[in-house]
Amino acid sequence: MSAYFDALILGLVEGLTEFLPISSTAHLLLVGDMLGFQGPPGKTFEIVIQLGSILAICVVYWGKLWSVASSLNQPGSRAFVRNIVIAFLPAGIAGAFLYKYIRQLLDTPVVAAVALIVGGFIILLIEKMVHKPLVHTVEDISPRRALAIGACQVLAMVPGVSRAGATIMGSLLLGVDRRTATEFSFFLAIPTMIGASVYSIYKNWADLSFDNGALIAFGFVAAFLAALLVVRSLVVFVGRHGFAPFAWYRIVFGGTMLVLLLSR
Repeated sequence: MSAYFDALILGLVEGLTEFLPISSTAHLLLVGDMLGFQGPPGKTFEIVIQLGSILAICVVYWGKLWSVASSLNQPGSRAFVRNIVIAFLPAGIAGAFLYKYIRQLLDTPVVAAVALIVGGFIILLIEKMVHKPLVHTVEDISPRRALAIGACQVLAMVPGVSRAGATIMGSLLLGVDRRTATEFSFFLAIPTMIGASVYSIYKNWADLSFDNGALIAFGFVAAFLAALLVVRSLVVFVGRHGFAPFAWYRIVFGGTMLVLLLSR
């Protein structure tokens, strides 16, 4: 039962943090380390619960995604797909060439804790720098802006930086409004996380195991439900409060984890 409790906690952590600018990788790494969680080999558990989070986006934005897919002859739909593809390319290419080094970083909880703290201060700085936005829809993002946002996403390969945080903050600096920056981060997560999962499966194929399938399914459902809550509410929340609350959370959580890690 303790293994199922750990799977529930980690599934909830994944779903609650994947689309917030607070780094799901760092939270899974730090919380998993504190729990002493030993999931199925080959990172199967981590891969599957991430797909649970992606499913939440597909459910919430199904209408938008279907509308785009069924009207690719329209300029707006083509611009939407173009921007997602362009923004995905930097992380896709960098991930393919830097995978070995990224894996080494992923096993370093201290790196994740420090990145959380530093990233929190950067978010506070960016919030003060952002002025009147110039872009108000995903379709209106220019190819150059999309590529720059994608380059920001590459920074998220360091645990603790946060994929959502890097793309949203990069978007804000490039003149995209908060709502559009948040939604663009959601949509960009679909190819990015699916691509990362497929590549991870390929690299770990020999070690993959679905032993304890019920444990994996438990974590998947928990991640899906938690992510569903976040995706449905995040846009409204940041519209009212901005991203400063997440910055302070990063600083407090990262600082607490760093103290605990260094005191062991």
